[in-house]
Amino acid sequence: MSRAQYLFTSESVSEGHPDKVCDQISDAVVDLYLAADPFARVACETMATTNRVILAGEVRGGGVTHEQLIETARKAVKDIGYEQSGFDWRNCEIECLVHEQSADIAVGVDAAGNKDEGAGDQGIMFGYACSETEDYMPAPIYYAHRILHEISKDRHAGVLKEFGPDAKSQVTLLYQNGRPVKATSVVLSTQHIEDVSQERIREIVRSYVERVLPQGWLPPEDEFYVNPTGRFVVGGPDGDAGLTGRKIIVDTYGGAAPHGGGAFSGKDPTKVDRSAAYAARYLAKNVVAAGLAERCCLQLSYAIGVSKPLSIYCDLYNTGRVAEDKLERALSEVMDLSPRGIRERLQLNRPIYRRTAAYGHFGRKPDNDGGFSWEKLDLVEPIKAALS
Repeated sequence: MSRAQYLFTSESVSEGHPDKVCDQISDAVVDLYLAADPFARVACETMATTNRVILAGEVRGGGVTHEQLIETARKAVKDIGYEQSGFDWRNCEIECLVHEQSADIAVGVDAAGNKDEGAGDQGIMFGYACSETEDYMPAPIYYAHRILHEISKDRHAGVLKEFGPDAKSQVTLLYQNGRPVKATSVVLSTQHIEDVSQERIREIVRSYVERVLPQGWLPPEDEFYVNPTGRFVVGGPDGDAGLTGRKIIVDTYGGAAPHGGGAFSGKDPTKVDRSAAYAARYLAKNVVAAGLAERCCLQLSYAIGVSKPLSIYCDLYNTGRVAEDKLERALSEVMDLSPRGIRERLQLNRPIYRRTAAYGHFGRKPDNDGGFSWEKLDLVEPIKAALS
């Protein structure tokens, strides 16, 4: 039985957070390769620390040079906005250790003869959607992302000169009878220039929280925490080392749903860690949009080198208007869930990934160039038809 009342919290981080700097560099590398060769293979990991970035991983195809990789990483740091003494796009040292893909991995993944393209690794992937927000996302992560994203847009536009790139948010919502009704606390820490008062920072942050949260949802004053340590001048990789793939809950559903075994950033779409998680979200979102449930969670599982998913599991959390086993069969009919089928359906072999690496891979608007294609609602009628 579900609880009548409870609190739930999710956090987000800005594009200047050290781990997110690394995610964006890794995905900028993926875009670089896919722009050169739509069928390139990429697994890129990034580490960042004080005035230093290290690229590692394995690739195949594309003809990209180490010099291009270094320039791509430097441009990503510039676009984020780092020009501070301990981390500056103009003079940070960038080391490239990227090498050719292992032949043992390639032989398992590549299509050959009667063998279809296999999954790039074994693993389990989850997708989730709910009716709490207009974008079918859990409300705590939805608002945590939006607060930071609004601040970021104004910082990049030059409107907000007091703040630096690094920031974190956290939103706690009160749920009553399964629906969010108000915020009970908001936490936001943001990097700032030296000569701005904490009172001014609090005033600025409040304006963005008021802009994003529904009317009447602001928490009490003593539960509104802005820069709780009192000072946040040194930020980004100069303040704390960053690594690709350390913010997987920020990337997905804020802890409101399970996450599979792998991160997304730095991986081309043959890696089901990424593509199958996108497919699962795509299906779950269309299920909820079709009015078949208030909440939907899907699990897909794969084996390396095997094209078909080993299993598909659906949980509607007792909100469904259709039997879950029947829905599982219908979903496998409306979409080819092989790695090739997912890539072709969602047109994933395009340079569309760097934009996903901050403020969440889900709950975003589909772009005209195919970015966030997994957020489309074009399976609503096919799913209904498969169930009828």
